[in-house]
Amino acid sequence: MSRIAATFSKLQEQRRKALIPFVTSGDPSPELTVPLMHAMVTAGADIIELGIPFSDPMADGPAIQRSSERAIRNGVGVRNVLGYITQFRKTDAVTPVVLMGYANPIEHMGYESFAKAALVAGVDGVLVVDYPPEEGGDLFKYLAAHQLDPIFLLAPTSSDARIAAVAKLARGYVYYVSLRGVTGASNIDLTQVAEKIPKIKSATKLPVGVGFGIRDAVTAKSVARIADAVVIGSRIIEEIENSNAGNVLDNVATLLSGIRAAMDAYDS
Repeated sequence: MSRIAATFSKLQEQRRKALIPFVTSGDPSPELTVPLMHAMVTAGADIIELGIPFSDPMADGPAIQRSSERAIRNGVGVRNVLGYITQFRKTDAVTPVVLMGYANPIEHMGYESFAKAALVAGVDGVLVVDYPPEEGGDLFKYLAAHQLDPIFLLAPTSSDARIAAVAKLARGYVYYVSLRGVTGASNIDLTQVAEKIPKIKSATKLPVGVGFGIRDAVTAKSVARIADAVVIGSRIIEEIENSNAGNVLDNVATLLSGIRAAMDAYDS
């Protein structure tokens, strides 16, 4: 059983939902990426989404765009990101790590080389924002050969055919984008989310996580009532931006601890 599957299985037994925070590798500095990962786990994260810096993150709002810009200025690329995971795995062999990014850096490295290196580093899943099911065949083949789960996005506009296509290829979990727009927006429609998730679950047995627009503990708690996982990114990036090297770990941990507590308090 993969680390992702084992995590969701354990949470289901505990009647709890997964908290999946996102940070961009190398932001605010390369030296703080691994400590941030550990701090988030201590604060209650179940799975970590680790962003690969990219110069044109089209699905991301201003906060995550800025984090990519900072990481690129810090000289962080794909191989650096894999190095952080290797370091993280020295003391954490349990928490799943999902790489989230865009096609160009992976294509530049080469699909097979990327998949091999990701497996060795301890990656569990890969979400490539601009690779829908019909366009990433070669990459998906190498991910499967190296026991890496392909994670896919679905959106409010996803048709039944697109949901079926994702269900056929996806492993680990499905990431449902809760709104039309980029990360960091705050107009999440919980009624619409509650209507869409059963349609996705009718097509796949995989857990469904919800992200985009989740900015506080109250919203996270509401999403935890209807989804298997809560994904939060832009709000964490903003916390990083408003912190310094001396307090960033504590500030991010405090934010996530509050969200974790609210999610665990939901009435199942």
